[in-house]
Amino acid sequence: MRKFNIRKVLDGLTAVSAVASASSAAQQQQTGNRETEIQETLQSEHFQLCKTVRHGFPYQPSALAFDPVQKILAIGTQTGALRLFGRPGVECYCQHDSGAAVIQLQFLINEGALVSALADDTLHLWNLRQKRPAILHSLKFNRERITFCHLPFQSKWLYVGTERGNIHIVNVESFTLSGYVIMWNKAIELSSKSHPGPVVHISDNPMDEGKLLIGFESGTVVLWDLKSKKADYRYTHDEAIHSVAWHHEGKQFICSHSDGTLTIWNVKSPTKPFQTITPHGKQLKDGKKPEPCKPILKVEYKTTRAGEPFIILSGGLSYDTVGRRPCLTVMHGKSTAVLEMDYSIVDFLTLCETPYPNDFQEPYAVVVLLEKDLVLIDLAQNGYPIFENPYPLTIHESPVTCCEYFADCPVDLIPALYSVGARQKRQGYSKKEWPISGGNWGVITQSYSEIIITGHADGSIKFWDASAITLQVLYKLKTAKVFEKSRNKDDRPNTDIVDEDPYAIQIISWCPESRMLCIAGVSAHVIIYRFSKQEVTTEVIPMLEVRLLYEINDVETPDGEQVPPVPTPGTGSNPQSIVPQSHPSTSSSSSDGLRDNVPCLKVKNSPLKQSPGYQIELVIQLVWVSGEPPQQITSLAINSAYGLVVFGNCNGIAMVDYLQKTVLLNLGTIELYGSNDPYRREPRSPRKTRQPSGAGLCDINEGTVVPEDRCKSPTSAKMSRKLSLPTELKPDLDVKDNSFSRSRSSSVTSIDKESREAISALHFCETFTRKADTSPSPCLWVGTTLGTVLVIVLNLPPGGEQRLLQPVIVSPSGTILRLKGAILRMAFLDTTGSLVPPAHETWREHHEDKDEKEKAKKRRPVSVSPSSSQEISENQYQVICSEKQAKVISLPSQNCIYKQNITETSFVLRGDIVSLSNSICLACFCANGHIMTFSLPSLRPLLDVYYLPLTNMRIARTFCFTDNGQALYLVSPTEIQRLTYSQETCENLQEMLGELFTLVETPEAPNRGFFKGLFGGGAQSLDREELFGESASGKASRSLAQHIPGPGGIEGVKGAASGVVGELARARLALDERGQKLGELEEKTAAMLYSADSFSKHAHEMMLKYKDKKWYQF
Repeated sequence: MRKFNIRKVLDGLTAVSAVASASSAAQQQQTGNRETEIQETLQSEHFQLCKTVRHGFPYQPSALAFDPVQKILAIGTQTGALRLFGRPGVECYCQHDSGAAVIQLQFLINEGALVSALADDTLHLWNLRQKRPAILHSLKFNRERITFCHLPFQSKWLYVGTERGNIHIVNVESFTLSGYVIMWNKAIELSSKSHPGPVVHISDNPMDEGKLLIGFESGTVVLWDLKSKKADYRYTHDEAIHSVAWHHEGKQFICSHSDGTLTIWNVKSPTKPFQTITPHGKQLKDGKKPEPCKPILKVEYKTTRAGEPFIILSGGLSYDTVGRRPCLTVMHGKSTAVLEMDYSIVDFLTLCETPYPNDFQEPYAVVVLLEKDLVLIDLAQNGYPIFENPYPLTIHESPVTCCEYFADCPVDLIPALYSVGARQKRQGYSKKEWPISGGNWGVITQSYSEIIITGHADGSIKFWDASAITLQVLYKLKTAKVFEKSRNKDDRPNTDIVDEDPYAIQIISWCPESRMLCIAGVSAHVIIYRFSKQEVTTEVIPMLEVRLLYEINDVETPDGEQVPPVPTPGTGSNPQSIVPQSHPSTSSSSSDGLRDNVPCLKVKNSPLKQSPGYQIELVIQLVWVSGEPPQQITSLAINSAYGLVVFGNCNGIAMVDYLQKTVLLNLGTIELYGSNDPYRREPRSPRKTRQPSGAGLCDINEGTVVPEDRCKSPTSAKMSRKLSLPTELKPDLDVKDNSFSRSRSSSVTSIDKESREAISALHFCETFTRKADTSPSPCLWVGTTLGTVLVIVLNLPPGGEQRLLQPVIVSPSGTILRLKGAILRMAFLDTTGSLVPPAHETWREHHEDKDEKEKAKKRRPVSVSPSSSQEISENQYQVICSEKQAKVISLPSQNCIYKQNITETSFVLRGDIVSLSNSICLACFCANGHIMTFSLPSLRPLLDVYYLPLTNMRIARTFCFTDNGQALYLVSPTEIQRLTYSQETCENLQEMLGELFTLVETPEAPNRGFFKGLFGGGAQSLDREELFGESASGKASRSLAQHIPGPGGIEGVKGAASGVVGELARARLALDERGQKLGELEEKTAAMLYSADSFSKHAHEMMLKYKDKKWYQF
C-alpha cells in the first residue's frame, strides 16, 4: 500500500491555492475585466449522464427465443445480458443484476412478456410492453438447479425441469409455485435402479395438452398423464439424449443423441424406435451399424402441407472431419443440405407460419445463433440462401483497435459514404424481406447527423451512420491492400516490429468538411486518403520514408531540415533525414550489419486499382535506424487547408507536405526546445539493451533488438496509445480499488534518465504564436508526455499553382507552456468564447479539377467561426487539457487566466472540447471511472459522475466524447455502448427509443374439421387451473423457491401512470440516472415497492381483461 506524506499533501494544496490566487490576480491585472464579458450559458442542470443504446453482436451469447406473432427475437448471454431485436432499427438491451448466464428464454407469445432462466437458478419475468423492459417478478430456486423450461402457447403455467430430474410448475402471472410436482422416481420405471439424469426436455403433446413428454439425459423419455399423475409410456434408449421434437400430429416424436443418431418413435410403440437415422454416418456394408458421430445437439421436426417434413439439426458430423467448420444440416425428403458456419453454433430456431403446435408448421426460415454472428437461412428458396442481416452486428469482424465519433457532420457526407459503400455489398442474398419485423421505431427528435469511425486489427476502417441512436455501416476501407502481403510466416520480412496484425490501426485523424482521412498504423506507417467518386488506377503509389531518431549530444541543429549524426560505433556520421524515393530503399543494413533505412512494411510496386471512395494520396513510413526499429506513432493530425500532415512518437516529430510530397520537418523531441530545454538529459551512448519495464509510454517504446521487448499489436496486451497510456499493460491488469494505477510519475522534475518524451497532442490552428503578435497566423501546437506545449509557425505560400511550387517554411517559435501530466487535447476560443475550428477546405472532386483558376480560388479557403472575424486588438483563449489538469491561456499575452486540477490521484484518459446547447465545454473521462465536464473558459465544474472504472485497455482505447452531449466506448469486444451527458437528450430518450410490443391479433386456431369434431380426435384441451391451482394441488413448499418482486415497470409507470405513483417513479428515475442516492432508505424502498406493486396490478388487470377474449372480440 502506498504511504502518503501528509505534509507534502498539505504543501501541495497550499501551492495549488497559491497558484490559483496568483493566476486570478494575474487575470485581473493583465486582462482587466475582458474575461467577464464572456457570458457562460452552460450550467450544471444542462448535464445528466445516462446510457442510451448498445450496438453490436451480443457478447458470448448463450440462449435464443422468438415470438412468432410479435416477430421479436431475444438473445441471452453468459454475462446475464438480454438483447431484443425487432425490425431493423428497433433494438433493446437489458441486464440481469446478478450477471449470471442466461440458460433459456421463453416468450409469452403475443403477451409482451418474456421469461428468462439463469444459471443461478432464478426465473425472471420481463415486461416488454414498455420501451425499457423491466423485471416484474423473480423466483429463486433454493434446493434444485434449473435445467429446462417449457411454456405452452396461451398457457400461464410454466414447466421447470431440474438437475434432480423433477418437474415443478410455476404460475407466470403470480410467479408462484404450484403444489403439483412430477417426481423423477414416479416418472421412471420402479424396477430401474439408476437415476435418469437431469431433465433435458419438456413438451406437451401437440394434440393433447394433458400428456407431457419428459426427456431425461440418460436416454429415457416418459409420456406423463397430467390428470392421472402417472406415466402412460416409457421409451428407453442406450444413448444420451440432447433434444426432443414432436411431429405436429402428436403421433411421433424425434430424439437426438450423443452418438450422432436420430431416433423417431411412434407414441404408442415404446419398445423400440420406429426409425434410426445417422445423418452424417458412413453406411457400412454387411448391414453393420454406421460409425458413431459427434453428438447432435439439437433437432427440430417441422411439417409442411404441400410436401415432406423438414428435419433440421446441429452437430452430428463424423469424427474424421477434423478441421471442418460447424454445420447446420437441413434434411428435406431425400435431400440433405449441410450448411457450413463460420463459428460454432450456440442455438438455432425454425421460424414457422403458425404459433400453434398442432397445425402444419410451414417453416420459412432458420435463425442460427453462432458464437460471433447471427445468421438467417431462407428455407423457401433453392440452395437455402441467407438473408442480408440489417443489424449492425459486424463491429467485431476484425477486433476494434480505435474509435472516433463525430456529431453534426456536413449533410452530404452520409449520402456520399453510403453511395460508395453500396458498391461493396455482397451478392447472392435471399430476395425476401428480413423476417424479424416486430416493434415500431421511436420518434426522431435530433436533426443532426452522427458518424462513428472504427479502426480494426486487420487494417480496415469502417464508417458507420450513427444518427438518431441507430447504427448502420456505410463504407469499409481496407488500408492493408497498399502493402505486399507475406503468404506465410516464414516469408514475412524480418523488419516487422509486431508479432501479429502488422496493419492494425492505432490513430484516425479525419476532416469531415474536406473528407481528408489520415491513419497511423502499428508498423509506424501513416497513410493519407482523399475521397473521390471516380475509380482510378494508381501506377506508382506515392510514398515517403522518414528517418526519425532520438539522440542527445552536443550538436545543435538550428535548422529543422536535418538530424544530427548518429554516434553509433562503426556507422560514422550519416546525416540523412529524408529518403525522397518513391519505393522502399535498397540499403537494408549499415556497415556493421544492423538493419538501417528499411521500413517495416513493403509497399506494392504494381499498379493499384482504387474503387470510388477513399483513395491513397500518400504513404509515409518510419524506417529502422542503425538496428533500432521505428517507434509506434503516438499522435497524428491532418489539415486540408494547409495541405499538411504531422505525426510524432517518442523519438520526435515529422511534418509532411502531402501536396508536394515532401518532408518539411524532422526533429527529435529535444530539438523542438532549442536552447530552452528545461530538463537535464544525459547522452545515451553507447546503446545498451534494456530490460522490459512497465514504466509508461516512453520507457517501453524505447524499442530494442531484444525480441521479447518488441511491441505487440493493439489486440494483444501490450499497446502503444495515443493518449500516452502505459504501453506495456500485462493481461493481468494492475487493478486496485477498481481503478488503474501506473508507475510513471507525472511530476516533471523526476524524469528517469532513460525515459523519452513523446509527442502526445497536435493541433493546427490560426492563432497568435508570440507575445508580440498583432494578428493570428497558421501554426501547429505540439503537446508532449512531459506536459510541455510548444508552437511551430507555418509560413504557407500563396494558393493555386504557387502552393505546389514554393516550399512551406516551418519554424519553431520558442513559445513554451507547461502543465502537469501528458498533454491530451488543445483547442482555441475567440474573444466571444466561441470555438475556433481548424482551417479546412471544403470537399471537391479531385480528378475533375483541371481548371487552374478554379484551383486558385478554392485553395486554402481558411474557415473560421462566424464570430471570430478578428480585429487586430482582439485576443484568443487557448484551452489545454492534460492527464492531470486543464488551463486556459490568454493569447497573445500567454497568461494563464484559469486553471483546474482535474484529478490528483488518477489520470484523465480522454479529454475533448465539445459543443453543447450552443456553448462549449471540456469533457473528461478519468481512469478512476469519473466523467466530468467543465465550463469554458472559466473551467467551472459542471458534472462529476462516477460511471465505470477502467478495467481494461479496450475502454481506454475507444472512449470518446463528441458534440451535442454524445459519447461512446467499446463495452465488450463486439459491442459499442453509447451514452449521453446532455440533460435534453436524456429527457428525449424515451421518445427516441423504439417500441418492442405492438398490438397484433393472434392468428386463428387451426380448424378441427367436421368429422374430427363429430367423432372426436383433434386437439384435446386441458383445464390446467383445475390441475395446478392451489385448490387442487395445494401450496408448494416455501423452502423450495423464494419469490422476489421485481423493480419492474418504473419506466412503464413513467410513460403510462399519472398522479403520485408516476411522480414518485419519475423522481426516482431522475435521481438514479444522475448517479445520486435517495436520502432515506425507507423512502426509497417504499417508493420502489409502491411503484412496482401498482404496475404489477395494472399489468395483471390488463392480462385478465384480454385473457378469455377470442380474436374476434378485440
